[in-house]
Amino acid sequence: MSRICELTGKGRQVGHNVSHANNKTKRLFLPNLQNVTLMSEKLDRSFKFRVSTHGLRSVEHNGGLDNWLLKQDDTKLSARALKVKRDLKKAVAA
Repeated sequence: MSRICELTGKGRQVGHNVSHANNKTKRLFLPNLQNVTLMSEKLDRSFKFRVSTHGLRSVEHNGGLDNWLLKQDDTKLSARALKVKRDLKKAVAA
């Protein structure tokens, strides 16, 4: 399972552990991913996503999953999130 947020596209970062003697060794910084169930009001159903905690706060700040998906760029979203966004656009247009 990849370590990428399905809503924000946030993934792993590469950096260094730096010792007191300034020795540098490579390491990974992994995002804090959580399995969450988010409710869509307009589609009247829930969806399971693997989301970073930062992404979850952003969704709540924007007023829920529906508003977040409509504002978010398609390049950052996963395939499942894109499918939900397409269904949401159809529901809003109808």
